[in-house]
Amino acid sequence: MPALHMTRVAVGCADYPALAARIVERGEGGEIRFTTRFRPKRADELIGGKLHFIVRHTLVARVEILRFEDRNDGRIDIVCVADLERIHPQPKRAHQGWRYLADADAPKSADDASGIGDLPPELYRELSELMLI
Repeated sequence: MPALHMTRVAVGCADYPALAARIVERGEGGEIRFTTRFRPKRADELIGGKLHFIVRHTLVARVEILRFEDRNDGRIDIVCVADLERIHPQPKRAHQGWRYLADADAPKSADDASGIGDLPPELYRELSELMLI
């Protein structure tokens, strides 16, 4: 697995199901595109990494980054696999655009049967603030 990932706010998504529905709706041919104004300086390191989504100040899901493509309008498409993977919720402040995320700081997949990944983001945030998870 590559050592570099990205984070991005899922603008307009209130929760994980809304994000999952958006990915299904906008996916085309097994791929989905997210537009950004600038090509990341470390784009080569990001290919094969994951694009993590922030919903309500919590990282909740990710998709695999396939490539970066230039658009005719001067913007860049981040082309990803249209298969959303749920992750262990992790608090993360919202930001504009995208940010790098080191592999060591990336959350684990939620498929470990602990059930933590199924918690609503608000409940997860409260439990983590109380240091119970």
